[in-house]
Formats: sequence, structure tokens, C-alpha cells
Amino acid sequence: MPHGKPAGIPCVQLLPDLRCALFGKPERPAFCVSLRPTEEMCRATREESLAYLTGLESATKPGG
Repeated sequence: MPHGKPAGIPCVQLLPDLRCALFGKPERPAFCVSLRPTEEMCRATREESLAYLTGLESATKPGG
């Protein structure tokens, strides 16, 4: 996604099992390579993590 990805839209590289199709490959975007998930970001469950990330997206969206 050369022009970025809108919040709430899955990455086009996300596989059906929720893994990244580009993980470990040189063409993986620099943003993804530099992301260092924290315990706070990951939470205890997938649902909790998605709720936290949705909140971050809302708090940091342009014009928001």
C-alpha cells in the first residue's frame, strides 16, 4: 500500500491466518519493520488489542 493504509482497513499483505505475507522479506515497508509492539499494545486477547489500537487510531487521526 504505497500511499498508506486507512485506519480500520486490513493491510493487503495480511494473510487469512492474520500473519504478514511480507514478514522477513526486504520489500516489507520500513514502518512495519520499525514497529516494536509493547505489552500494552498487545494486551491479553486479540479483542482487547484491537480495541486499544482502534482507540489509538481515533486519537491520532488527522483532523481528529
